[in-house]
Amino acid sequence: MLPPQPMPDYFAEDALLPEGWARGVRIGVSKGGVIDSVAADQSPDGAARLSGPVIPGMIDVHSHAFQRAMAGLAERASSGGGTFWSWREVMYGFAARITPDDLHAIAAQLFVELLRHGYTSVGEFHYLHNQPGGAPYETRAEMSIQVIEAARHAGIAITHLPVVYAFGGFGEQTLDDVQARFRADPAHALGVAADLTARYRDDPRVMVGLAPHSLRAVNLSMLQEAVSGLAGLDAAAPLHIHIAEQAKEVDDCLAWSGRRPLEWLCENLPLDERWCLIHATHAREDELEGIAASGAAVGLCPTTEANLGDGLFGLAAFAAAKGRIAIGSDSNVSVSPIEELRWLEYGQRLHAQRRNVFTTADSPSTGASLWRAAAEGGARALAQPAGAIAAGKRADLVVLDANSPTLATKTGDQILDALIFSGNDNAVGRVMVAGKWIIEDGRHAEEERTAANFRKVLRKLAP
Repeated sequence: MLPPQPMPDYFAEDALLPEGWARGVRIGVSKGGVIDSVAADQSPDGAARLSGPVIPGMIDVHSHAFQRAMAGLAERASSGGGTFWSWREVMYGFAARITPDDLHAIAAQLFVELLRHGYTSVGEFHYLHNQPGGAPYETRAEMSIQVIEAARHAGIAITHLPVVYAFGGFGEQTLDDVQARFRADPAHALGVAADLTARYRDDPRVMVGLAPHSLRAVNLSMLQEAVSGLAGLDAAAPLHIHIAEQAKEVDDCLAWSGRRPLEWLCENLPLDERWCLIHATHAREDELEGIAASGAAVGLCPTTEANLGDGLFGLAAFAAAKGRIAIGSDSNVSVSPIEELRWLEYGQRLHAQRRNVFTTADSPSTGASLWRAAAEGGARALAQPAGAIAAGKRADLVVLDANSPTLATKTGDQILDALIFSGNDNAVGRVMVAGKWIIEDGRHAEEERTAANFRKVLRKLAP
């Protein structure tokens, strides 16, 4: 038997490295799909040439996969015009009908779409735990397994975050009937996390954390039990929570506790680098400074936050405090990191009435600043060894289409400025995850079959 052949080196004319753009970059990848060497100003001899500029894969830090199937179904105004809370009722009704097989098909479609647009890791904030009516599945992690198996089949890395969801509102309000499907106390969510950790311990693309849903859905003792229990499983595992997304949430928290959500959280449960605070839309400047000092990340989901009318995050103040950001597709009305980053910056420009908000003297390119910050921050928030083209990181690469008119004549940081701010064509040509090419010529090998399964589920779930 012949010995296994070594992986080829890859050669990029232009690649975005942690220190900036470099020319003639040779990237060595191990058999395990990890980058073992990166060097600039190299010869292409003996290497596999990459046909366009190479950037690190983007991280989708916050997704509810099942909601991809309801995109477009909640865009009709009610008598009051529509709010987050009326959207939530539509979502509850939709979630009540999804079976495990449905969820697998929906998640597979979403993950193929994410990959085609340049995401290479996804964080699944998972609360669809139980059967309709609230009874647990015979295998308590059944729905989680369906999502993870869809991710593995599609080829995207995943951090799965089972959600603790015990109450229907501040002050330990009882869950209503439709919320019973989401019910999970800390013991249940930690049990799911333990089951998944054991089941997927040999797949380095699968990470497991935990997610207290929100301050509406847990109490202090549950938060403490969740945090200490997860540390017992894995001291470095990530913790995510929805917080301060809506003005009503802030008002309700004040009425319940006399504290704003972020005030209450920081007073009762010190934050650290394991935490990712999802949205934090209605955070004051002093709260943003506290988040930045703690090392926690903020997971921003601009297309969903716009779709739901949440408001605008204080990005300029958070950036000034050297806060760590990540982006997420959340309700999956968009599957493009380019659109998330564009919305993030454009929202700030409209609010501040000035241009190029997310830049520094050291990084004057808005596009490059956004891509690098979101990729690096997202990887840390998901505990994924990715987010940069560097030795020791997983080989998650996005090769842009050199023939894209959007990128014509662009060099250096202009490449990402043009990618994010110049048009809507998908300029992603190839995508590698863990050393394996998943997207070739803009296509996924399973996209036709996956789309057919997705359409079948949509017909079944149509209102």
